[in-house]
Amino acid sequence: MQFMKAMVLKCSGEHLELEEVPVPSPGPGQVLVKVEDCGVCRTDLHVIDGELHFLKLPLIPGHEIVGEVAALGMGVEGVRLHDRVGIPWLGWTCGGCEYCLTGRENLCDAAKFTGYTLDGGYAEYAIADARYCFPLSKNMPSVAVAPLLCAGLIGYRSLLKTGDGQRLGLYGFGAAAHILIQVARHQGREVYAFTRKDNDTAQEFARSLGAVWAGASEDKPPCLLDAAIIFAPVGELVPLALRSLRKGGVVVCGGIHMSDIPAFPYAYLWEERSIVSVANLTRRDGVEFLSLAPSIPVTTETHAFPLEAANEALTRLREGRISGAAVLVPSLAYPLSPAS
Repeated sequence: MQFMKAMVLKCSGEHLELEEVPVPSPGPGQVLVKVEDCGVCRTDLHVIDGELHFLKLPLIPGHEIVGEVAALGMGVEGVRLHDRVGIPWLGWTCGGCEYCLTGRENLCDAAKFTGYTLDGGYAEYAIADARYCFPLSKNMPSVAVAPLLCAGLIGYRSLLKTGDGQRLGLYGFGAAAHILIQVARHQGREVYAFTRKDNDTAQEFARSLGAVWAGASEDKPPCLLDAAIIFAPVGELVPLALRSLRKGGVVVCGGIHMSDIPAFPYAYLWEERSIVSVANLTRRDGVEFLSLAPSIPVTTETHAFPLEAANEALTRLREGRISGAAVLVPSLAYPLSPAS
């Protein structure tokens, strides 16, 4: 029996534990992927910290997976041995419910999710449904690609919800926003970045990527916005974003978890302003975005960590000490180098 290293969550709210576990075998319709890299996403924090319920335990987290197909299960079509693939958050759907049959598989009631209800990529190998593996060019640097598989995809789906408005606000300038601003600028939009108060580093980062203005979340932008996307899991940002919108504007909540939205004056919502949420992704989102990203081209700022340093990467993300995105690389030596 072959074994692999994996970072395992035994109980919500606890640190991950490094374990040697058997390399899984792919079942019908599945592939075994040798993990090159796995991005560290804010959703991983929500899973690990117990803010999302009904997770599989014990669990190997991680859902921004880049790797090479190492074995095929029975009946696999469209994926070949040694193909380079990306594995996203949405890991399985039933294919037969109302949502799946009407192009809304992201809302499937029976859906399963990588790194949440299915073991994910904080390991040397991962299992995936072949239908939910996106083909990736072998020329694309894997560390740079990993954040595109959730931060990029959810950002793209959120952007689609904003319509054609030219003035776009981004609340929370982390992994998703630093990717999305490049897409928005490519489309000719003006981007206004909102960060934690006094986070000069994040604000300067936003300006370096083309934001026309950057300030604190509590600040009012210099003009009214057509739309705003909230990536930070903070409900208090919703009324702040609403008051910055012009008539008919939309606030898109791009996270899977958010603290409660406080009461706010109806005047903030009046004049046909709206609030919508984004849930998961569809395969169509993945195909569209992963085709678009190289043509822009989208670049990602990443910070590589050895697999064994997953807890350190998660802590830095939780404390707001990651500019861009953290990525776990199983082939990197441990301990974490001082330069990381």
